[in-house]
Amino acid sequence: MTSRPDAAQIHAEAAAPFELEAQRLLPSDTEIIDAHTHLGTDEDGRSLDLQQLLSLLDQASAARACVFPLNDPQRVPAYRAPNDAVLRAAAESDRRLVPFCRLDPAEEPVKEAERCLAAGAKGIKLHPREQAFTLEGQEINAIFKLAEDAKVPVLIHAGRGLPPIADGLVDLALKHPDATLILAHAAICDQGIITARLKDHLRIIYDTSCFFPIDVIQLLSRVPPERLVFASDPPYGLPVAGLYLALRVASQAGFDSWARRAVLGHTIAGLLEDGELPELSPPRRGRHLTLSGRLARIYTYVSVAGPAMLSGSTQQAIAMLELAVSACRDPRPGADEEALEIIGKALEAVSALLQRTDEEKSSLRLAFDLLYRSLVHAATEVTDAEMLEAEIEAEELPASVQAAFEANR
Repeated sequence: MTSRPDAAQIHAEAAAPFELEAQRLLPSDTEIIDAHTHLGTDEDGRSLDLQQLLSLLDQASAARACVFPLNDPQRVPAYRAPNDAVLRAAAESDRRLVPFCRLDPAEEPVKEAERCLAAGAKGIKLHPREQAFTLEGQEINAIFKLAEDAKVPVLIHAGRGLPPIADGLVDLALKHPDATLILAHAAICDQGIITARLKDHLRIIYDTSCFFPIDVIQLLSRVPPERLVFASDPPYGLPVAGLYLALRVASQAGFDSWARRAVLGHTIAGLLEDGELPELSPPRRGRHLTLSGRLARIYTYVSVAGPAMLSGSTQQAIAMLELAVSACRDPRPGADEEALEIIGKALEAVSALLQRTDEEKSSLRLAFDLLYRSLVHAATEVTDAEMLEAEIEAEELPASVQAAFEANR
């Protein structure tokens, strides 16, 4: 009797094409640094310890990572205990982890920041959604003044779940032009306004930790490559999948080897080591995205399946995956043939993993990794316009339609 392949084997076979492509796109002699990772326990039930984080970084060949506490239930007072735990973990990591202290503006933030910086912290993390504060007021200004004087970056959650924050954030950044600000999650909360109003600020950085790759693609039309840094947000994201996103969007935007190295580690390394940032060049891509209809359909279905998986709606996720797999089975694949084959096999593996009940937690993690990389692949497939035109020319049409087409050319 043939034994059923385990979840790891299913994942490995489907992930192989993505991993081979990542190796091809990765420039030689690149130090990979993840700018956004966590340690500890979160109120939402997620957790990540030192060995788990190091293992995730190893999977992506990441040499280092910036790390800060999750929204720990034991954060009172002033995030002191979680900050101490991160500082200890960084000390035990053989210099692979660069600690940031997390602050609550309502609880002696400057005092806690000064304590942590003296103990070895290299940056500050703020989360306006979880700590329910605005980017205005005396406490926030005091934090930025401290960061400015100490020459350490401030990483701010700028993803989902926030009210409009652009005005307060822009005013704060302009008031402190020498403070380095890392806007997490590609600043999707207010990307258009923030990138437009802060385009001349020399110390604004955006990290790539996003679920939807089009958020990062659009960001690349607005900011220079030297202001984008690779980030994956574990335990919510996986470094190996986040690296695939960074490599694919950089390739689609036409980044040369130097620009790719900047995104993957050079920019954040310079900032952490001596406070310096590379000189700026113009954005490398236009604001329009060309995507074949086949891949647009797949992207849409997978975009729905992902949140369904995360919310526990497994049957809805499987239903959307079935539609995505169906879209991959096209008898006239044209220029998309290779992409459809890779994505189709990966999404079939996702469905198989979701239907396993014996290894539920690990299977879900592996399934989400494949789903995410499929989403990235669909959104970033570079289509040759001439090849698309050739597809139209070669399309088989009924004789009556072909005759009318030829008569009207």
